[in-house]
Amino acid sequence: MEYFDIDATDLRLLELLQDDAAQSNQALAERAHLSPPTCLRRVKRLRDRGLIAREVALLDADRLAPLLGHGLTALVEVSLERQGAEALDAFEARAVAEPRVQQCYRVSPGPDFVLVVRCSDMPDYLALTQRLFTGDANVRNVKGFFSTRCAKFDPRLPLKPPM
Repeated sequence: MEYFDIDATDLRLLELLQDDAAQSNQALAERAHLSPPTCLRRVKRLRDRGLIAREVALLDADRLAPLLGHGLTALVEVSLERQGAEALDAFEARAVAEPRVQQCYRVSPGPDFVLVVRCSDMPDYLALTQRLFTGDANVRNVKGFFSTRCAKFDPRLPLKPPM
């Protein structure tokens, strides 16, 4: 793992960008108490080092529901028959390539993987299970939990300990 020398100002920039990556460099510089050229240079360095992986728009599923439907969110535990590195890597590659899988975690102890999947409806979920689980002879057990309500979703990384 590569070591990066970052300071409190870099952490502040990362924190501000996690709150709103769409703000102008001028607004970001003001909030970070930097000059705009310094802010731009620092953010570019953070991007070049890969500390900012990508910038995306977070959509409001509830506001889109009248157009798209509410959909199903499921947390799925997956246990494999064989847990060798090759078998784990093969399943992970298939899960990551599946557009319905939003998050994929290798976990221990317990199941081998926990997936967060988002499907449009139950037939869409069934099709996903056929593609990802039923057709894989190494999948031993699948347990799905369907979300009835999301009380919190926050993709930000904690950059400083809570006070």
